[in-house]
Amino acid sequence: MFKKLVAWSTINKWKTVGISVLVSLFGVYAITQMDVDVLPNINKPTVAIFAEVDGLAPEEIEKLVLIPIENAVLGTPGVDRVRGVASFGLGIVNSEFSFGSDIYKNRQLIQERLSQISLPENVHVSLGPISSIMGEIMWVGVTGESISDSELRSYADFTLKPSILKLKGVSDVIVMGGDVLEWQVRLNADAMRRLSLRQEDINGIISKNLQNTSGGLLIQENKEYPIRVFVAPESFESLQKLPIQTNQGIVRLGEIASFVKGASQVRGTASIDGKSGIVLRVFKQPNAETLTVTGLVDDLVEDLKKTAPEGLSMSSDLFRQEWFISAGLKNVEEALRDAFIIVAFIVFLFLMKWKPTFIALLSIPISIFITAIVFYLMGLSVNVMTLGGIAVAIGELVDGAIVSVENIIKRLRHKKVGGLDRLHIIISAVKEVFDSIVYATILVVLVFIPVFFLPGVEGKLLSSLGLAYIVSLMASLLVALTLTPALAAILFREEDKEEHVPKLIQIIELKTEQLLSWLFGKWRQVIIALVVMIVATVTMYSLAGKEGIPQFNEDSLTIGILLPTGTDLDTTNLYAQSVGDAMKDLPFVAKVSHTAGRAATDPPGSRYNSGE
Repeated sequence: MFKKLVAWSTINKWKTVGISVLVSLFGVYAITQMDVDVLPNINKPTVAIFAEVDGLAPEEIEKLVLIPIENAVLGTPGVDRVRGVASFGLGIVNSEFSFGSDIYKNRQLIQERLSQISLPENVHVSLGPISSIMGEIMWVGVTGESISDSELRSYADFTLKPSILKLKGVSDVIVMGGDVLEWQVRLNADAMRRLSLRQEDINGIISKNLQNTSGGLLIQENKEYPIRVFVAPESFESLQKLPIQTNQGIVRLGEIASFVKGASQVRGTASIDGKSGIVLRVFKQPNAETLTVTGLVDDLVEDLKKTAPEGLSMSSDLFRQEWFISAGLKNVEEALRDAFIIVAFIVFLFLMKWKPTFIALLSIPISIFITAIVFYLMGLSVNVMTLGGIAVAIGELVDGAIVSVENIIKRLRHKKVGGLDRLHIIISAVKEVFDSIVYATILVVLVFIPVFFLPGVEGKLLSSLGLAYIVSLMASLLVALTLTPALAAILFREEDKEEHVPKLIQIIELKTEQLLSWLFGKWRQVIIALVVMIVATVTMYSLAGKEGIPQFNEDSLTIGILLPTGTDLDTTNLYAQSVGDAMKDLPFVAKVSHTAGRAATDPPGSRYNSGE
């Protein structure tokens, strides 16, 4: 079949070139439409379960809440691992499922399991938003010169956060810092003891009167009027007048309690450039593209700046995963560029003619375009690992084309008068080396097959690299058997008349012949030298540093702060603030921000003694 393809491509050379142009255009389109990320999708579908229990210590949360939830979740079909974290007032259980499983089905299974367990009355259980390991894509900061922390927090909670959540691809927004205002009812213990009241009684009365109720419908003169019962307090005065039945008659809530409008218990703090502020941590959905979502958030922030209260400022450059992606891809793109230049130089050095060099080098971009089309149809992204696989293969993408071109030139030079015409000579020349090209390509492909059987995250990472390598290599094989002979039939005109062997090739052939003649009589020394080199290679490999992925220089640095267990939030915040102030004094640091503690529903489960 492939040999017939060679003949058809050579005879219909202009059709082959036209198809190649169309493939290249489609490849360019595919590249522009593919998602761009720093790494391939290595996220195991994870369902986060939040259990909020006001006032309970981590030990009680683990015994009363986490253990029952974990035992229920462990029996869920498809669960690979269950991890629980307990902190003051909050328990988090993360359930990891197998790669490729449906996250929506997983959440439904977890919800069914949760409905079957019995937990204390004051436990509020909810599922976290759908996110991923690398879902935190950016921080948005809010500060104000003459605006209080409570006003900043209100703007972040009721204006900025809902606006960001509306954007396509955003999964969650966690707000850190500021003061959340609330009405605080401070009970008088002596008065409650005298009236034989319990805190639960007061909680029940207040809860019943915190929301308006319905009184049904009033039908009058062919119209319906909804009846609304206004009982929710609108001020301290109305709250003070709530009646309470006691053993000494009815008393008002204001007689046994005082009222204060203050900030709720602080769970997390934030600062920007040494000033108290608000940090909104934006998380993307697992299948959303980081750069697209980041751009949408940037546009939103710029629009909100126009209508923000006077003195309030917003910035979206505190932390951006986009920096990491751009730096990583830039490094690999530079490696691809350098590799192409080196390959082009070496190929021209050995061929010493622009036509065969052009034909051989053209296989590189065409192969990359074909690889992009395959990845686009498979729904894969452009990332460090896929570009790295192409960079590894770039030197081999020209192998088949060079072998074909060399043999075509050789056969055209030895063309006999009255023999086959040029097209049949080119077809015959490619068929002569067909087996060698195919066998060599398949052999290299087989070497990478075991990569696809690696388990876990390592398999996800390296399988993307191996897939890019294999697809680009197979694409180069297709180019060598189709476009290469077609271009040879179009461009080669004079090569069949002149004999030309580059000077470099003559020198290499001469030196190689002399070296082989010398080595034939010294086979023992050759074997010893090979053994020494193998031992030296193994030794250097064992002593060399090893990294899973190359280093990045994304122009940002995240420092984690962990103080001894039990450290209060204020101390953690002061320590993080001092670290930020020290870093801000460095000449190469442009902006510093930090968070300490945790938000109400923080997926990582940070504690009061940690910050970053």
